[in-house]
Amino acid sequence: MLIREAKRDEVHLLKEQRLAAYQAFQEELSPKNWGQLKSNLAANNLQPAVEVFVAEIGWEIVGSVMLFPANSRSYADDKATTKFPEIRLLAVTPEYRSRGVGKALVEHCIDLSKIRKQKSIGLYTGCFMQHAIELYEKMGFQRITSLDFKPLNDEFTVKAFRFDI
Repeated sequence: MLIREAKRDEVHLLKEQRLAAYQAFQEELSPKNWGQLKSNLAANNLQPAVEVFVAEIGWEIVGSVMLFPANSRSYADDKATTKFPEIRLLAVTPEYRSRGVGKALVEHCIDLSKIRKQKSIGLYTGCFMQHAIELYEKMGFQRITSLDFKPLNDEFTVKAFRFDI
């Protein structure tokens, strides 16, 4: 497996890959929540200072992740910034799940943050993403409930996690 920076001409492909990876969750969400998630998944990968990485197996992109720098706003409507880098939109093609792709992408982001002398790295994940939550907890991420939020003020909670480097 090769982890590398995404190329500009892969933007459309990565949007499709993310949508395919998250499609299974559509039935677990209200139409309004699915619409918001789908909008986030299709977001522009080329935001300033945001890095996008892909996992390749045999020339095929099987996963992707975005790494936002410290002191940035990872959501367009965010009022606050985090003091640490943030992992966003980790997506693994369904056929490649449980093969270490997601873990490798997260480890890559942690390693980069360590090289850059960051003290911690954070991420958010939906309450419905049990496999992702299990992965993050096994990797040593800790829950930061004070940073949880409800994007549409309903039952759907976005959970915050942080990993101290």
